[in-house]
Amino acid sequence: MLDWTDRHYRYFARQISRHTWLYTEMVTTGALLYGDVERHLRFDEAEHPVALQLGGSEPSELAQCARLAQQWGYDEVNLNVGCPSERVQKGAFGACLMAEPQLVADCVKAMRDVVDIDVTVKHRIGIDQIEHYDYLADFVDQVAAAGCNTFIVHARNAILKGLSPKENREIPPLKYDYVYRLKQERPELEILINGGVKTNAEIAEHLRHVDGVMVGREAYHNPWLMAGWDAAFYGDDSTAVSRQQVVDAMLPYIRARLAEGHKLRNIARHILGLFQGMPGARQWRRMLSDAKLLDGADEGLLLQALAAMPSRVPDAE
Repeated sequence: MLDWTDRHYRYFARQISRHTWLYTEMVTTGALLYGDVERHLRFDEAEHPVALQLGGSEPSELAQCARLAQQWGYDEVNLNVGCPSERVQKGAFGACLMAEPQLVADCVKAMRDVVDIDVTVKHRIGIDQIEHYDYLADFVDQVAAAGCNTFIVHARNAILKGLSPKENREIPPLKYDYVYRLKQERPELEILINGGVKTNAEIAEHLRHVDGVMVGREAYHNPWLMAGWDAAFYGDDSTAVSRQQVVDAMLPYIRARLAEGHKLRNIARHILGLFQGMPGARQWRRMLSDAKLLDGADEGLLLQALAAMPSRVPDAE
């Protein structure tokens, strides 16, 4: 979700669901140790609970970054062992680390030794042509021995050579049964499932077998999917909002970010899907992605886009 789940998207998502855990885009250790820490780690208090996802493979560097995550107020630090891109592989982290479970365990231990917040791992079920369940189970067992109790499992293999990141999300078959078995055989661990989840019915079915569900691209492109999560999955029906209320909540946030020098286009791009599947959705997207309209515009453009839509836009699923 690089360049997608930045602080602007997370603030927007939080207006729709108050309880869903939010994850940052992957931030490399080098970006934090040698770059602009504030740019990468700053977030709004409203985003809680929020986790920082790290990319790296050097235990001491990850420990330093985990300490930064705790200092900046994150609720969790997550190590990415699932990204298959060649750029990430050149940095010797991401999915290629599944071939080195002891190194991942060392990374987890180094982070756990310096922070009190949870240290979790997101990974695949295997790499390349290694298809057997035991590979996944052995990986999890070694990392769990280092103190990791939560695993977010993308239920596909990662093909490290020959497939693009997009193809890696579509071509390797989903094997949800591997993740279900992992939870069944290791009930003491918190196991979350990821990959190909698009509906609330699918989420509910997965929750019959595992502890949680991570939804990525569908929650981004169709964010109103999250509208019913607080009631359905957290037992809280007091947080329901309308799309109008979400837009209203974004106005002061946008005003504050513009005053800091941010550009409206960098915020508006994250809310294009708010009316996905609804009458007027195309007009909403068109206005908020129009370079001429965005140039020099302020938060009022959202109100203009809303006014250009049908007078009655239902909020039901």
